[in-house]
Amino acid sequence: MRRPSILACSALAVALLSTVGSAQNRQIGINVVLNTNITNAILTDLARHGSVLNTTPDIDALTMRIVESELTAVRALPYVVAAAPDAQRNGAPVDGVAATNFTNGISTWNLDAVNVTTFGSTTRTVAYDGSGVYVAVIDTGLLDSWRQYFPQERIATQFAKAFNGGGGEQGNVSDPTNKWEHDQNSHGTHVTSTILGYQFGAGKVNGVAPMATIIPVKVLNQNGSGWSSVVAAGITYVADLARGPLAGKSVVINMSLGGSSLDPMERAAIDYAVANGVIVVASAGNEGEAGMGYPGAYAPVISVAASGWTGEWTPDGAWWRTKDVAEPTNPNDFYITDFSSREKPGQDLDVAAPGSWVVGPFQTNSGQLSYFFLGGTSMASPHVAGIAALMKQKNPTLNQPQVESILETTAIPLPAGCRHVVDPNVGPTTFCWSNDATGAGLATADAALAAVPATTAPGKKK
Repeated sequence: MRRPSILACSALAVALLSTVGSAQNRQIGINVVLNTNITNAILTDLARHGSVLNTTPDIDALTMRIVESELTAVRALPYVVAAAPDAQRNGAPVDGVAATNFTNGISTWNLDAVNVTTFGSTTRTVAYDGSGVYVAVIDTGLLDSWRQYFPQERIATQFAKAFNGGGGEQGNVSDPTNKWEHDQNSHGTHVTSTILGYQFGAGKVNGVAPMATIIPVKVLNQNGSGWSSVVAAGITYVADLARGPLAGKSVVINMSLGGSSLDPMERAAIDYAVANGVIVVASAGNEGEAGMGYPGAYAPVISVAASGWTGEWTPDGAWWRTKDVAEPTNPNDFYITDFSSREKPGQDLDVAAPGSWVVGPFQTNSGQLSYFFLGGTSMASPHVAGIAALMKQKNPTLNQPQVESILETTAIPLPAGCRHVVDPNVGPTTFCWSNDATGAGLATADAALAAVPATTAPGKKK
């Protein structure tokens, strides 16, 4: 069975907590959601059970460090909706890029597959480019060299943010200055490249929404992992931007990350973001038959599985940019990867998008520009976040349920089946999947946009 390559960044991790003493006496970090506002009286009462570390009044939530045996008592408090251990989540000046956008960049197979570009043309096939829409990439942040991959105008440095800490025993959630642009992991940079496009040597590669504005929000550390409390802080921060400085603007969140359980604080943050008009998209996870990861599996989130193309690795090293994905889109030309998480009872998988052998910026040596194929639902999610940005450009009044519904009803069904493809590591390979692997099917930008009622002229900046 093929798994993501060592260069692929898994969107799932098992929650691990440090053991201190016996199982019942170890110190753990927990996330607590209240059914009322946070008050001094509540904080004083909670102090009987442990140490309050951080509070997030916008979602009536807080983090604590407690002895594990106190968790039951905290959950039983009359003002507590839910409490759970903090869950692990995975997922120098330089010259700027000369171009201000990549709307006339080359087409790659994955962009052709979602019908924003077509082979052999630098003219986009859809009338929208993401202008006026903000996409928050909640991830690892950007590499130091990001200005050599992306136009500076497309990165909202004034809103970029980093959060770290979490885990309870590791300390408070904090927001170190400018750490967002000193990533050593490359995951967030690769994810961003799918949305914006990127500089590739002397050329340019198109993006799903090349004129969108990216807000980098770093919540994962340098090894690509983090904690749900930190993710919740990032989501809440973006929702507050949507309420404040970006009020009246369209905002989309992409989260190419996840873990094995739904955290109550993370759930409250997502609900808060959706209630404030933010569109939330997340990867389904890379655990195959073991099931989806969270927050992607949480029903209000638009979750994305990873699809591949039967034209991959045909006898041409440049197949990813020199081979044509046939039109009209034929589901027989696509498959679901074996690593893409399947939907289990109580989970919600929405659509699929390219997540196999996607090329983008990825550095293995600090400061040395390089590009790699990555595979994972982490790569699929930003395709759909980019399509959501195009939809919001066309009609800024769309809310989360409407965007999800349009994506699902316009997706190309990909029924259970098998496909024969070439894997560069093992040769000819057969991939099979059931109906629990695809959601509604393959998301495409042209079909989704055609179903969105227009409120402004195509391509008009707002």
